[in-house]
Amino acid sequence: MFNKVLIANRGEIALRIILACKELGISTVAVYSEADRNSLHVRFADEDICIGPPESTGSYLNIPNIISAAEITGVDAVHPGYGFLSENANFAEICETCNIKFIGPRPHAIRLMGDKAEARRIANEAGVPIIPGSDGVITSEEHALQIAEDLGFPIILKAVAGGGGRGMRVVENSTELSTAFRMAQREAASAFGVPELYLEKYMQRPRHIEFQVLADEQGNLVHLGERECSVQRRHQKMIEESPSVRMNQELRMQMGDAALRVARAVDYVNAGTVEFLVDATGNFYFLEMNTRIQVEHPVTEMVTGLDLLYLQMRIAAGRELPFSQEDVEFRGHAIECRINAEDPVTFQPSPGKITAFHVPGGPGVRVDTAAYAEGVIPRYYDSMIAKVIVHAPHRKAAISRMKRALDMMIVEGIKTNLSLHKKVLEDEDFVRGDIDTNFMRRYDAKERRTTLFSEPAGVSRVL
Repeated sequence: MFNKVLIANRGEIALRIILACKELGISTVAVYSEADRNSLHVRFADEDICIGPPESTGSYLNIPNIISAAEITGVDAVHPGYGFLSENANFAEICETCNIKFIGPRPHAIRLMGDKAEARRIANEAGVPIIPGSDGVITSEEHALQIAEDLGFPIILKAVAGGGGRGMRVVENSTELSTAFRMAQREAASAFGVPELYLEKYMQRPRHIEFQVLADEQGNLVHLGERECSVQRRHQKMIEESPSVRMNQELRMQMGDAALRVARAVDYVNAGTVEFLVDATGNFYFLEMNTRIQVEHPVTEMVTGLDLLYLQMRIAAGRELPFSQEDVEFRGHAIECRINAEDPVTFQPSPGKITAFHVPGGPGVRVDTAAYAEGVIPRYYDSMIAKVIVHAPHRKAAISRMKRALDMMIVEGIKTNLSLHKKVLEDEDFVRGDIDTNFMRRYDAKERRTTLFSEPAGVSRVL
């Protein structure tokens, strides 16, 4: 096992990695920007080093500074967490060149799966169903229109190097295509430095279901079941759970096998997630592969009893997986709510100082966070401040437990989406499990109607 690991990240995932390292007896090095000088991941690491200004381009995305920090502190390995450099093949290659182990997949797998159009081609060749769409990159607006007319509207434009919902536009008809194409290109270029797009047929009410996979350097591959991620707003996940209410054993076996085929096709090593869209009849289609640990990995840990960060480091150290597919057992139901520093109505970020902070506890409740009272949520980074995860014998009990946990959580000084999560957990469609990727759009429309008809006489409101 490693002697010392540098965490090339911040926030709750950096703290989560530190916790795993402490249990393994591994020393840790935290890197931080000037804005994160007082962060908990800095406080709890064995060593820390400032790598730049608050802006992520000068700090958490600054490869030379991070590599210099790794060499100065003499680490054996780097864990990238999620976001930032976690899916940067060049960073992984530089780590290898400097004889520093990158705790994640090999560079070629990151590069292949990072190109979404190429990933579609690989999945198709592996016999995994893909959503009908373009064969590779769209070369022009005219090219996009020709494919769209062949497929039939609506279609969705996606950034080849995309992720997190950026560089994506749903197009309902031909008159919208030109504007959407240019907007998606600009957003893709701004977010990823690559303006190239591809196109898929837009599925109206699919479920977003992903499979966690693990692979060691000896060629052993397993999946750890599914996570339902359909409750999302503007392609950003809000609530995740495992298992999915849509799943049965036959479908789980088919999708799990498909996920492993995709991983095997790129000689995958370490933890990764293969994402699918599932239609109302149970047909599933490859969406993409995320070559890193996911934000929502705790729900898998809760239902399997496995520590994914421990397994990541074990695999990176060259050890075999300590279990086979037949050994993986699923127990109960887990739900995760992402608590963000944002206005629950407008969804605008709400950075600032937290004046009071209390996390819930009790049976079956876990909170992953790096926030604390008097701590500051900087304006420079992602707005997520905590993940509340619950585990219970079945879904109904898990929903009840989550409602109790959120009622006991206190965050003051900034706005959060706590109230929104509480309302969603009360929604009849959510309780029934009648969810898909457009659930929040319908929920928002229903909330607007409720607000309109509940206004007292004489009050007008523009919707």
